[in-house]
Amino acid sequence: MKILVIEDNIELLQDIKHFMEAQGNICEVAHDYKSAFMKVVIFPYDILIVDITLPDGSGLDIIKEVKQKNIDAGIIIISAKNAIGDKIQGFEIGADDYLTKPFYLAELNARIKAIYRRKVYKGSNEINFNEIKIKPDNYEVFINDKPINLTKKEFSIIHFFVVNKNRLLTKEAIAEHLWGDHIEMTDSFNFIYPHLANLRKKIAKFGGKDYIKSIYNVGYKFGE
Repeated sequence: MKILVIEDNIELLQDIKHFMEAQGNICEVAHDYKSAFMKVVIFPYDILIVDITLPDGSGLDIIKEVKQKNIDAGIIIISAKNAIGDKIQGFEIGADDYLTKPFYLAELNARIKAIYRRKVYKGSNEINFNEIKIKPDNYEVFINDKPINLTKKEFSIIHFFVVNKNRLLTKEAIAEHLWGDHIEMTDSFNFIYPHLANLRKKIAKFGGKDYIKSIYNVGYKFGE
């Protein structure tokens, strides 16, 4: 899962980032309106965690922009304000959940997972594609009901492909999904190939088909 945390309290921002990364997510951060706005309109995210009060703007305006641009991301508002008016406005403009500070990071994580399940898995705890079954909460993948041992990157790739089946995924999109902000430090996407090769071998070993189709000079498409 790829998460963007928009929060001006640097200590809380880092606490959330470290906790979410420990859960196996890619977690990027923005501490003000300007940097948050640039990220949400350029990069894709599964979940946005948005503070209302930012030093140079309102988190509610970021949510409005996300909805106007039809960006498909789950949204959780975090705020020190417990005012019913803010909650109502947040939900009316498209937020999925509202959490009042202070809160436990475990509760935030549980709410993120619940939103992701509703959006991607239609409320289920797993996703299925033919002989492939993925249980994201446990980072497990099964081929023909047999568990296969994948690295973190291999799991992220197969999960990304299955969730986006039948869609063209550029090499840039795959790399950015796997490495987040760090992808800006590289000038090549060749590091994707060994991960893909190992993933294909492991799937084939358990009798799975190769649904990963290369699109020359562009990227990949996963599907029948």
